[in-house]
Amino acid sequence: MSARVWPILAIFALWQAICTAALVPAFVLPPPLQVFETLWLERGLIGRHALVTLAETAAGLALGLGLGIALALISALVPVLARLIVPVLTGAQALPVFVLAPVLTLWLGYGPGPKVAMVVLLVVFPVASGLHDGLAATPGPVLDLARIARASKLRTLLWLRLPHALPQFGAGLRIAVAYAPTGAVIGEWVGAAQGLGYLMLMANARMRTDLMFAALLVTLAMTLGLSRLVSRALARGGL
Repeated sequence: MSARVWPILAIFALWQAICTAALVPAFVLPPPLQVFETLWLERGLIGRHALVTLAETAAGLALGLGLGIALALISALVPVLARLIVPVLTGAQALPVFVLAPVLTLWLGYGPGPKVAMVVLLVVFPVASGLHDGLAATPGPVLDLARIARASKLRTLLWLRLPHALPQFGAGLRIAVAYAPTGAVIGEWVGAAQGLGYLMLMANARMRTDLMFAALLVTLAMTLGLSRLVSRALARGGL
């Protein structure tokens, strides 16, 4: 058995022991066995909502990744714009996502738009900042060779600076993937008719704590699965 599994089993064992000893009311913290039973019995319902959240997360990841890469490349090609782009990204990241969620819902409605936008906001900063820092850290001798060869800014960026920035980009992408499902779920908390965040709210309102925890576990599994998938892809690429 993998060494990573033992801490997880220990947490669930402690959780079950606390519930068995009745240290916490079941409506506050349901036993894990009850949560797993609910997860199985309500698998159809949870699965439908999970697919919605996964689709919103995937769309936000794709858009945020593309936007983050574009902003970093533009900042490297046009340093004047970097003085505008970097403060804007930093300011947007400094705002709590709970503050932005109602505004995005007001602007984009109750469909998938605000959820995707929330994911984009959480993804674009680590991707753009990681790639931007990597491009800025290109070794001086490498840039000197480009100047000697009279390479254009674009060719220098794509063929010399970008390869050197890939490790930092990979680090930023790993962070972004871990945040992405959180953005979708928060957007669903504010206003939605489907998704895991919506299911948690409905379960809480009906005192179905077991269903709420089951949806929470699915969200956690989704986050870990996406992180593992991206980490493996980056590792195969040598990052």
